Amino acid sequence: MHTPHSFSAFSSLEEALDRAVEEGVKVVGINDFYTTAGYSDWATGCRERGLHPLFNIELISLNEEDQKAGRRVNDPGNPGRTYISGKGLRHPFHLDEPYAGLLAGVLKESNDQVVAMLDKLNALPVMKKAGIQLDLQWILTNLTQGMFRERHLAKALRMKVAELAGDDMTAFKNLMETIFGGKELKSSPDDIAGVENEIRGNLLKAGGAAFVAEDPKAFLPVKTVQEIILAGGGIPTYPFLADDAKGAYTDFEGDLERVAEELTQRGFHSVEFITTRNGVELLEKYASYLHDKGFVVSFGSEHNTPAMEPIELFARNHTPLTDRLMQINYEGACVIAAHQHLVAQGLRAYVDADGNADRSKRAEFIALGKEILEN
Repeated sequence: MHTPHSFSAFSSLEEALDRAVEEGVKVVGINDFYTTAGYSDWATGCRERGLHPLFNIELISLNEEDQKAGRRVNDPGNPGRTYISGKGLRHPFHLDEPYAGLLAGVLKESNDQVVAMLDKLNALPVMKKAGIQLDLQWILTNLTQGMFRERHLAKALRMKVAELAGDDMTAFKNLMETIFGGKELKSSPDDIAGVENEIRGNLLKAGGAAFVAEDPKAFLPVKTVQEIILAGGGIPTYPFLADDAKGAYTDFEGDLERVAEELTQRGFHSVEFITTRNGVELLEKYASYLHDKGFVVSFGSEHNTPAMEPIELFARNHTPLTDRLMQINYEGACVIAAHQHLVAQGLRAYVDADGNADRSKRAEFIALGKEILEN
């Protein structure tokens, strides 16, 4: 799950863990963009609630060959851009140079881009017409915990409009229409996620009046991101988009047999799925095939938007996961738990420092992880 250390549906890390307890979830992984700042609180909060913590991270990389070929990997709108997770990182966390500097650098580049968007947004005539100016320091202090993302900017603007409109829904819609340059707000003012997504779509995404293109320096090569994760003790993990609402796949993911081979060639021995994105039958097809090929397969709920969804895992349309999927996910959690247990002791774990894994030993790690989780 993402937490407020990057952006999250949860108002606090504690809320995320309380909801996990309420929903009967036992193993929970923190997975923020570019930062491990929440690890200590995550560990403490899990210990207080009888939960088992996993320590993860997410980064965005770029494969230039895929980009030049116009090949979409796991970002449906940007060829070559590749999201990568790291699972089971070292805790307490530390990262030596040059990797610590590289990670800090991409975080700064990402933050700087959103600051530039804020400046551009504040300079828009429609913002002045609406009588709205957003304060950077207020946003950083009240809405962020180290990472400033486009979603924070959309949230800040929605909150400012709500403050000015009070309880007057018509006034809220009129202010948003002014800011959108005469375009009507489609969402209900009390639909927080809908309003913020419209703000992003109309103003902050490509083509929007406050859009600022990302600097290429904000994206490290895939290999470098994998090296950062390995240096932090983690398992480089490829997050699948898999099937969309129409059953379509990206160019990279469409051929299941080929993508399994290519991921192995690119040094990935672990994959994950955000299950709410996928139809249950196609999810089971992909997860089962990859599991049978020896990959570590794990599932997540993400919570990287304003929309509050269950922590308990479901497929698309709130469809329960099959027994096969539940078993695959449990085994994936076991491997990650075993890996980070060994890494914390300075021992060789599921992947070594060079990213190599002996998939034939996965069952041994499942057994060790099961013992750790049950105790």
